[in-house]
Amino acid sequence: MPANQVYDVVGVGFGPSNLALAIAMAESREEVTGLFLERQADFGWHRGMLIEDATMQVSFLKDLVTMRNPTSEFSFLSYLHSADRLVDFINQKSLFPLRVEFHDYLEWVAARLAHTVRYGHEVIAVEPVTEDDVVTSFDVTARHGADTTTYRARNLVFGVGLEPHLPDGATLSGRVWHNKDLLARVEQLDEAPRRFAVVGAGQSAAEVTKFLHDRFPQAEVCGVFSRYGYSPSDDSPFANRVFDPEAVDQFYTAPEHVKEMILDYHANTNYSVVDTDLIEELYRRTYQEKVLGTPRLRLFNVSRVAEAVETGDGVRATVESLTTHEKTVLDCDVVVYATGYRPADPLRLLGELGAQCRRDERDRPVVTRDYRVDTDTELRAGLYLQGSTEHTHGISSSLLSTTAVRAGQILQSITTRRDAPLAHSGWRQP
Repeated sequence: MPANQVYDVVGVGFGPSNLALAIAMAESREEVTGLFLERQADFGWHRGMLIEDATMQVSFLKDLVTMRNPTSEFSFLSYLHSADRLVDFINQKSLFPLRVEFHDYLEWVAARLAHTVRYGHEVIAVEPVTEDDVVTSFDVTARHGADTTTYRARNLVFGVGLEPHLPDGATLSGRVWHNKDLLARVEQLDEAPRRFAVVGAGQSAAEVTKFLHDRFPQAEVCGVFSRYGYSPSDDSPFANRVFDPEAVDQFYTAPEHVKEMILDYHANTNYSVVDTDLIEELYRRTYQEKVLGTPRLRLFNVSRVAEAVETGDGVRATVESLTTHEKTVLDCDVVVYATGYRPADPLRLLGELGAQCRRDERDRPVVTRDYRVDTDTELRAGLYLQGSTEHTHGISSSLLSTTAVRAGQILQSITTRRDAPLAHSGWRQP
């Protein structure tokens, strides 16, 4: 595009959410100009947890497009057909592909839309462009290497994803990891480890525990979590309705106390829960090792890591029982925190412009039903959020379940509002 192009959309980040938006734009009957800026050098989605036998926890039908457009050429089924695996996938009679395979699907889509993204571009600033004291567009500055480039857009769509969460006092290092880096870190180990500690009670923690137990047959793997045991996820048909597109409408219009009740009732569909098959496999291993007298998988339940101190050749982790306060010292080669993620602040790049974004009494962004940030009247350019809207749109806000539908709704909102006037000397109108 010409250097003075005013884009309809600039997307910050190019993970699954904005990738779904790129598809919606490509399939739109209306011409929509857009560009996505991604700080990674190429496409990647939780690469550190692409364990070979780990499967998706969501049906393949909730891919980037099918729930919005079942006939799309960007669907997971189209990907399987292009890879000559459609029949084989059908024959395995499963709704849940390997995570490695689903990531390959995402890369396949991203490659087909490579012309819409600039990789290696980290957005570092957003400045308002005003006309008669009204913000009508944004100048978005991205750093790539030693250079910077500024792009102008009528609408910004933030798809910045989640940030790794660590307990208070925990610090990452060469021997203290977050599970997001698991596979890359494991490959860097230069000696056979003797003991790992894995902190966390959710799906990722259980997967890490199993992976390390498999990968290092001579090492002890210690799971540490505050629950009594791994809790099963509720993926029953009725509970799964909380992820339906219609559930977003119901949640959005519900009173605040009802929203909190829904989130509390259905937290066990997503947070700190584990697939039943994996729970049973880990229990089988602990029992088998007990029978054989070779305990290598040890679980410290109702416990926490009170302290983790590097000793030069390892990490000394002090595990404290939450009931008796008894402490156990574990000399580990590595401590892995599989303690989840938290939403990144999507508006942190706005600087002083952020003061024109309305917030509720808990300092959360006020977001309209079409995922647009509610702003002062002087800010007419659009700010949209993909994620960080659980408080307004429900539990599926950061999950794949409604990604395809949400992308369509955001695009519809943008095209509907596009007739707003835009005039700025030296910048070409589309």
